Amino acid sequence: MPLAVLEGEVKRRTFINDVAAAAIAPVVASDLLSAGFTARLGKGPTPDDWEAKLATYGTEYMSLGAADIQRRVAGELVVVQQQPDSPRLWSVAARLMTLYAKTFPGSDGSRAVNWYRMAARAADESGDADARVWVRGRAAIALGYEGAALGVADMLADQAMAISDRPSLGLLNAVFGKAHAAALRGDTDTARRLMDEGRRLFDKAGSYEQTSDYAVPWWRLNVFVSLLAARLGDEATAVAAQDAARRELPAELPRFATHLDLHCGLMLARSGDVPAGVAQARAALDALPPDKHSLTLRLLMAEVERA
Repeated sequence: MPLAVLEGEVKRRTFINDVAAAAIAPVVASDLLSAGFTARLGKGPTPDDWEAKLATYGTEYMSLGAADIQRRVAGELVVVQQQPDSPRLWSVAARLMTLYAKTFPGSDGSRAVNWYRMAARAADESGDADARVWVRGRAAIALGYEGAALGVADMLADQAMAISDRPSLGLLNAVFGKAHAAALRGDTDTARRLMDEGRRLFDKAGSYEQTSDYAVPWWRLNVFVSLLAARLGDEATAVAAQDAARRELPAELPRFATHLDLHCGLMLARSGDVPAGVAQARAALDALPPDKHSLTLRLLMAEVERA
């Protein structure tokens, strides 16, 4: 059974519509169709080829803009859904769907949330507990960090925690996603408890890899903590996390430095000086080249403006 059966014909039409909405040029569409039929005829990438592609996308996601990633991953999904069913390919499809969902703003529930849910179902088909936890955890931290669809963030985080309590990057992401959701609801005690739990998990499952979306190194942990503490009004913890993140943040990832600058603007706005906070955040966003902007940064900017 090919992966094309993903959640039935309705979801297949949804995917086709999403790809069409990405405004793919005719010559590119021709290449995608050719690749899809080639895969269906049994000449598509091997599982090892797919794992190499995922590793590349994990690195490129950290520096490329959302529109570029969306177009390219859409093409990969056209191919993988045509390949024969196997646990490894379900895992590949789940991780590609998670990345694809990340290119839509969390506020667009009809797309981002649907893709996260479909990714979770695909991961379940793989039978791989690590993939099942990672997909749900990555979705939870994406939604919680963006401050969108908090109920879905909670649900996916709870599912990840129920699947396995073994320390892992997926579980770490799930805990911080749930912490952000709690902070945004005003549940300070729960948010602080989960922040402490997440730090303990990092001690057991943190990454040495520095520049992949599939990794959570020390600097990225502190990006999570920085925004969480800013939302909690804990300036001392936020500033300490920002300093720690800046010391180890790779120079080739300027977008994440902008994240930290927006956290500073949020702290300033929440302290009562909204115009100064907005001005600081806007200046930081404007200083980043437009092709490096992400949907998450735009949502953070909107949060500063609402403070």
